[in-house]
Amino acid sequence: MVASQVHLVRHGEVFNPDGILYGRLSGFGLSELGHRMAQAAAGDLSSRARPVTALASSPLQRTRESAAPIAEAFGLEPRVDERLIEPTNRFEGSVTTRAMRLPRNWPFLVNPWRPSWGEAYAKIAARMHDALDAAFDEVADGDVVLVSHQLPIWALHLSLTGERFMHDPRRRRCSLSSITTFERRDGELVEVGYTEPALELQHGARDVGAV
Repeated sequence: MVASQVHLVRHGEVFNPDGILYGRLSGFGLSELGHRMAQAAAGDLSSRARPVTALASSPLQRTRESAAPIAEAFGLEPRVDERLIEPTNRFEGSVTTRAMRLPRNWPFLVNPWRPSWGEAYAKIAARMHDALDAAFDEVADGDVVLVSHQLPIWALHLSLTGERFMHDPRRRRCSLSSITTFERRDGELVEVGYTEPALELQHGARDVGAV
C-alpha cells in the first residue's frame, strides 16, 4: 500500500510591504491575511474527510507557518523537505521590475527557456517529482500534504502535462493557499484536482511570486 493522494499546498500571503522578490531570504513570514489563508487551506483539507497521515513543507518560514494549521487539524508533526523550496533567483532581494531595467542585470535575461536568471525549470520539476514520489511511498495508507511555493508547483504541473516550461508568470494557475492534488496511477504521477480555498481572501492580497 502507498499514499492515496498527495496534496501540494501553496503558502499564504507573505508580509512584504516593499514588494520585493523575497525568494529564499529569511524573515519573510505570513501576513495576518496569509495566516487566514493558511487556515482556509487546512479547513478545505479537513472538510474532505480524507485521512491525512503525513505532512511536510519547504524549510522557509512562510511554508512552515502555512503548514501549522494543517498540522493542528490532523495532529501531525510536519517534517522539512528541502526539495520543496523556492528556486534560486538572481533578482532575489530586489523589486523585479526595477531590477530588470538595470543594464548590469540584462545578461541574466538572455535565456527565458532555461531560465538564465535562476534554477532551471527542468531541475525544479525533477526535484518536485522526486518529492512527490517519496511522499507516495512514505505512508502505508492515507494522504500526504506537502507545502511549497508557486513556481515549484507550477513547474511540476507543466512537466506532467507536457507543456513547455517557458511561460508568463502572471498566468500561473497557482494562487495563494491553493491545493493541487495528485495520484499515482500505474507508476505515473497524475494531477487530479485543483482548488482555491482562500479565493474570497485574494482581493487586495499582494502576491509576489518568483519570475
